[in-house]
Amino acid sequence: MDAVTYPDTKVIQTVEKYAVPLRVLFDAQPISTDFNIKWTPTLITLDSEGKEHHRTVGFLAPEEFVPSLLLGIGKTHFEREQFGEALTSFEGLLTDYHESDSAAEGIYLCGVSKYKSTGDPSPLKETYEKLQAEYPSSEWTKRAYPYRLL
Repeated sequence: MDAVTYPDTKVIQTVEKYAVPLRVLFDAQPISTDFNIKWTPTLITLDSEGKEHHRTVGFLAPEEFVPSLLLGIGKTHFEREQFGEALTSFEGLLTDYHESDSAAEGIYLCGVSKYKSTGDPSPLKETYEKLQAEYPSSEWTKRAYPYRLL
C-alpha cells in the first residue's frame, strides 16, 4: 500500500480530514495481540475511546481505500447512535464511490440509519428495492430481503 495507495492524493486528503493514522507492525506487542492483527495490512477504524467499528484485511487500491474509510467512519457514528453523522458519511460514500465494494453495505446502513432516526419503516423497504436493483447478488441485498414486506 506504500507504493500505490498511501501516496494517492485523494487518500491523503481523506485521511487528513477524517482520521488519525497509526502504523503498527503486525508483530508489535502488545498492540498486535490486543487488536488481533494476523495479517498486513490490517486497517481498523476505532472511535475516540479505542473501540473497533470497522476492519479490513489485505491490500486496498485507492478507489477502495477511501470508501472503506468512509464506511468505517459511518459505522462508528451508527454504532454510537449518531445517525445524522452516520447518514452524512454513508451518503458521501454513495455519492462519490457508488461503484465501490463498500457501496452496498453503505446503502443498507443508510436505510437503517434513516429508520432508526425517524421510526419510519419506509426507508427500509426503499433500501431493499435499491439494493435489489443495483446489487442483486450482494449479501446486503439478502440481509435486506425481509424489508420488501414493509
